Amino acid sequence: MILAGVYQLWQSAWPVGLIMFVLGIGFAIILLIAREKLKVEVDPRVLQVQRALPGLDCGGCGFAGCAQYAEAVLENPELIGRCAPGGQAVAAEIARILNLQISSSGPQQRPIVRCRAHTEDKTYYAEYQGIESCTAANALPNAQACNFGCLGYGDCTHACSFDALHMVDGLATVDYEKCTGCSACTKACPRDLIEMVPFHYENMMTVACSSKEAGKTTRAVCKVGCIGCGVCTKQSDVFSVEDNLARVDYGRYEPTEQTEAALNKCPTGVIVYRGRSAPQPRQPRQKAATPTKA
Repeated sequence: MILAGVYQLWQSAWPVGLIMFVLGIGFAIILLIAREKLKVEVDPRVLQVQRALPGLDCGGCGFAGCAQYAEAVLENPELIGRCAPGGQAVAAEIARILNLQISSSGPQQRPIVRCRAHTEDKTYYAEYQGIESCTAANALPNAQACNFGCLGYGDCTHACSFDALHMVDGLATVDYEKCTGCSACTKACPRDLIEMVPFHYENMMTVACSSKEAGKTTRAVCKVGCIGCGVCTKQSDVFSVEDNLARVDYGRYEPTEQTEAALNKCPTGVIVYRGRSAPQPRQPRQKAATPTKA
């Protein structure tokens, strides 16, 4: 009885199964033909360039990831050298794949935080109790008294894929031993405090401030801010002052007695070295006490 039932089921089902099998084979053939007809030829050099890249997808080159950069560099070889983590070695390998010769790409770009104020150097009107994010704090007018300084909540540290940025007592601090120069941190800072600088030397001198307030206002809110006094410009012409803020011409900078004098004579100590073996910033000079009448 059971065998008879199974036989009847088979007799009624096999035509449907056969039809499904034939349809499956037909669709498979159609897909294979479509793949061959519609496939886009990929230059094998794209894959070679992609394999030469670090594969970090950090975006430092200006593209979404390494695959997009590999395609772009084939279309425009002038983009060779944009991979900061790979450096000169990757640029040379890409040039070899494309059968090109490249000249030196110049000094490596590394980030400099244009602020040196730690928590004890800053003035606060109130205690911020919002979301611990620089972007969120920057949306409020009184997160801290200085409207230009580092907010200290570490958006840049979260953006760094190489553990090369840390918050040290309220200030973003670069670990130049680990930094690859990918520039992800510069995009994360809502106050644009992080600047990519050509490191012609292991340690570069910089003005670690971005405040454009008048000197009196800056002194009132920060112990180590630039007051635009112009003392540095009198020592070396690589310094200039614009909008109450001193700047270094990195293209012309080289360590000299004049630049060292500018650093030592800066009243707030805002001129500092940044780099792998940079010395600790010196303390600002204390304002002389006003004598009292007897």
